Amino acid sequence: MRSGSWLYVVMAGLCQFVLACSPAAEAPQTQAGSAAEAAFTGPIIVAFGDSLFAGYGLEPSQGFAPALERALEAQGVKARVINAGVSGDTTAAGLARLGFTLDGLPRKPDLVIIGLGANDMLRGLSPAQTRANLQAMLEELKRRGIPAALTTMMAAPNLGEDYARAFNPIYGDLSRASGARLYPFFLEGVAGQPGKLLPDGMHPNAQGVEDIARRLAPAVAGDLPKG
Repeated sequence: MRSGSWLYVVMAGLCQFVLACSPAAEAPQTQAGSAAEAAFTGPIIVAFGDSLFAGYGLEPSQGFAPALERALEAQGVKARVINAGVSGDTTAAGLARLGFTLDGLPRKPDLVIIGLGANDMLRGLSPAQTRANLQAMLEELKRRGIPAALTTMMAAPNLGEDYARAFNPIYGDLSRASGARLYPFFLEGVAGQPGKLLPDGMHPNAQGVEDIARRLAPAVAGDLPKG
């Protein structure tokens, strides 16, 4: 099923879910500041996003951050991926917590992957504000000298063509303007596949997360410092 079609099918359920799943309902499983990160000398990646990054409904070892670590290690890249996902986060909430998340790390990360915007879209928030918030995050990362990447999100078709025309170009436009890497739709190959989703039909299960991590790992590995 095409990702746009999947978004159309699950839109109603997602709208109900995202309003109920506030940041307070699920704290990020962030490992920032831990002794393990302080002692680690390899690349550090921050997965900064919403419930898709936070590992909603999964055991801690099954979330995107540990899955990406395993996928990178399978390619010979020993990296630490820090889970900085918060369920229900909008881009505004992400912007508000970006600074203290980075300040809480034992050292400057080698890459921050931003996976935000889905909740803005599902709530029908202004695409102009979504763009501005993401741009501000990228500018803050650039100011700190931290490489950034964006995972793409798309507007659900039933939000209308005008909304889609304003929302869908955001990620590509910001990538081109900022130099941040652009990764494809996060749920590509998983959306609409019951065997790769939780019973809610929206969030990836452990197998779905593993598939996503394996798909993204080559691009992520290419964005890490060599040597």
